Amino acid sequence: MGDSGRPLVEARGISVSLPDLARKPFLRAAPRIQVLSQVSVKIDRGEVLGIVGGSGSGKTTLGRTLLRLLDPQAGELYFDGMEIGRLPDDSLRPFRRRLQMIFQDPMSSLNPRRKVFGIIAGPLRLHGFSDVRDRVAKAMSQVGLPYRLSHRYPHELSGGQRQRVGIARAIALDPEFIVADEIVSGLDVLTQAQVVNLLEDLVAKLELTVAFISHDLSVVRRLCDRVLVLSNGEAVEIAPTRDIFERPSHSITRELLDAIPLPDPEQENWKSL
Repeated sequence: MGDSGRPLVEARGISVSLPDLARKPFLRAAPRIQVLSQVSVKIDRGEVLGIVGGSGSGKTTLGRTLLRLLDPQAGELYFDGMEIGRLPDDSLRPFRRRLQMIFQDPMSSLNPRRKVFGIIAGPLRLHGFSDVRDRVAKAMSQVGLPYRLSHRYPHELSGGQRQRVGIARAIALDPEFIVADEIVSGLDVLTQAQVVNLLEDLVAKLELTVAFISHDLSVVRRLCDRVLVLSNGEAVEIAPTRDIFERPSHSITRELLDAIPLPDPEQENWKSL
C-alpha cells in the first residue's frame, strides 16, 4: 500500500445518474437513473483497491467516474490533490495520460482493423510522444508479448494475448492510476492466473495505483490491499482485504462471500501457473 500522505485519488460524495435508454420515449430525452449515490473513497499511491458488488451495483460506473470518463452530477473528485470532477475537457487533457483503463473485453476494446503496433501506438501519438516505436516495444516486453506479434491483428491472438495488448496500451503512457475492469472475466483459469501475476508484478515494478473491479473474490483476495463493497450504487463497506474476508461487517458483504466459492489463497498455487 502507498504512503500515508495525500491520496492519489479521492472521491467525496460522488453521485452519478445515466440515461435509461430502455425507457426512452420517442423523440424525447431518456429519463435518468441514479447509478451512484454519495460514494466516497480514497486510494493511496501504490495501493490496489478492490471494487466488488453484485450486478448493477455501480462498479464499472464508479471506475469510469474516477477516471473522469463519466461526469459526476454531485460531489468532488480529486486526482493528486487537484479537483478534476468539474474540469472542462481542455483543462482535463493533461491528466488523461496519467489516468488509464484496462477493459473487460479486449476483443471489443481493440480496433479489429488495426494491428497490435497501431493499437498500442495510437494513444502515444495522441499525447505527442516522439519515441513511439521504443515505447511500444518496451510495453510489449513488460507484458510478456514478443515484438513479432506487433504485426498481427487482434483476431489472430489468443484471449490472454489480447488482454496483454490492452494492458500494454495502458502502461505505454506511464500512467499513475489504472482502473482494471473485470480484466480476467471470460479467461480460462490458467490464463487468469497469468494475467493476475502480471498485474501484480507491474504494480510493484511501475509503482502503479489500481482500482481493480471484479466479481471474482478469490482474485480480489490475492491482489488487493483494501476492498470497497458497493450495493445499489452506495458504498456499504470499505476495509483492509483481510478484514473483509475474515470479519465482514455488512450483510451485503456477507452475502457476496457466501454466494461465491472462495479457494484458500494459501492452497492456490497461483505463482506456479
